[in-house]
Amino acid sequence: MTTADRSSTVTGVGADQAPTPVAVGQTEVLDVDEVGGRVERTELPGGLRVITEQMPGVLSATVGIWVGVGSRDETPGLAGSSHFLEHLLFKGTRSRTALEIATAMDAVGGEMNAFTAKEHTCYYANVLASDLPLAVTLLGDLVTDALNTAPDLESERTVVLEEIAMRDDEPADAVHDLFASTLFGDTPLGRSVLGTVESIESLTRDDVDGWYRGRYATPSIVVAAAGRVDHAQVLDLVRAAFGERLSGGARPDPLRLGDDGVPGVPAHRTGLIHRRTEQTHLLLGSVGMGRLDPTRYAAAVLDAAVGGGMSSRLFQEIREKRGLVYSVGSSLTHYAGSGVFSVYAGCAPKRVPEVLRLVRAGLAEVAADGLRDDEVARGIGQLKGGLVLGLEDTGSRMSRIGKSELSYGEYLPVREVLARLEAVDTAEVRAVAADLLARPTALAVVGPYRDRDLERLSA
Repeated sequence: MTTADRSSTVTGVGADQAPTPVAVGQTEVLDVDEVGGRVERTELPGGLRVITEQMPGVLSATVGIWVGVGSRDETPGLAGSSHFLEHLLFKGTRSRTALEIATAMDAVGGEMNAFTAKEHTCYYANVLASDLPLAVTLLGDLVTDALNTAPDLESERTVVLEEIAMRDDEPADAVHDLFASTLFGDTPLGRSVLGTVESIESLTRDDVDGWYRGRYATPSIVVAAAGRVDHAQVLDLVRAAFGERLSGGARPDPLRLGDDGVPGVPAHRTGLIHRRTEQTHLLLGSVGMGRLDPTRYAAAVLDAAVGGGMSSRLFQEIREKRGLVYSVGSSLTHYAGSGVFSVYAGCAPKRVPEVLRLVRAGLAEVAADGLRDDEVARGIGQLKGGLVLGLEDTGSRMSRIGKSELSYGEYLPVREVLARLEAVDTAEVRAVAADLLARPTALAVVGPYRDRDLERLSA
């Protein structure tokens, strides 16, 4: 079980407007490719959606149950509930113990796991295609019929607290949660998916089970499967797994648009975790655009050219030319209505001022002058190759179509994404750079620094 704070993508899926609703029970063919691949979607009664991608030539299948709830939905008092619940569901249902669930999956050589992010939770299994019925049955049982007993909650509370301690012991992980809280403050996007020691220690069985009963409703659920799958068979398996929940006139929950209010960041906001480490870890960045923003493709090209690979400006300037760091790079994360652009670097403490100076200077130069045509072309090529190569397995395909339905409300074929990337030009990237890279920044630092040092670092 894992968290997925930094798993967002800008180029894999997306739509710029909501699709036209179709009749309940009607199956749509969303895409058919030249090698026999097929993407189909059905909305079942009760608002549950099923989307599948048939992949000719593979012998396996991955199925995921996506629930549209994550840490962004939590109040401060319930911080970490979504992730806690993800752990707890594996402890047993009314028909299966935790050992029986694990034994059934191990007996067929499959893998079953889950992850929690800021806006969703996913339970998934990767199996041989012939064992897909078992996978759907087990996952459906977890999501619909978990016991969430008080003894299980107490044992899993210790596990979650250990996970928080593990995060705190790993500076490269701790700096990301610190950066989110520094950038977004005490808001849902600023809080850790894991919660805090205080919130986890205070959660009761009623809190967590109430979160389960209230949030795991069929209108917020998407079942996605990819590999050697047949859409009609998956529908039959889902109907059996969800049973009487597939009834009534409910329709899928509205697409999350991020209208819960995300504050901007004041200039030079800083966060520090003092730690006696050999290497200082830092993140510098700003609030970015939401995942439905039409400029997200140009922003992705900008990110690739500035810090997305070994040929990027930051890598070449800071590592290759000067040897100041082992790792440096940028990233772009999208949420509903907001996002993050950030630059990460890890270096010796004495080199931090110089590394930060070079990062800021590099970003300011791109903000003022934009990128060259060859850099834009290389960024587009990098994104296109990364997208296609990243979709070679059933798990990545399942993840793409599941997030497409849950977070974007529409499936976008790979060829359409490639076409949108190819349409990005230098002028568009320059306009995005002038906006995004000139925004107020936040700085998070984990290393042997004191509060008095932050003034110098944040200047």
